Amino acid sequence: MGGVITAERIGQLIEDAPAWAKIALTVPQERLREDAKRELGQHIYAALFQPVAKDAAQLALPL
Repeated sequence: MGGVITAERIGQLIEDAPAWAKIALTVPQERLREDAKRELGQHIYAALFQPVAKDAAQLALPL
């Protein structure tokens, strides 16, 4: 699911993020909240900006 960055896309990525990170955003311990923010940010960043892994079995098409 690539393409345009929209509020709906970001919302879906938050929904798909690890449950522990979403829960840890609400805990009183600052260190856990910081870890959760970092994990959530990394999850969203990777989905939006990291290249999709190529399937080694897929043949490349000539351009």
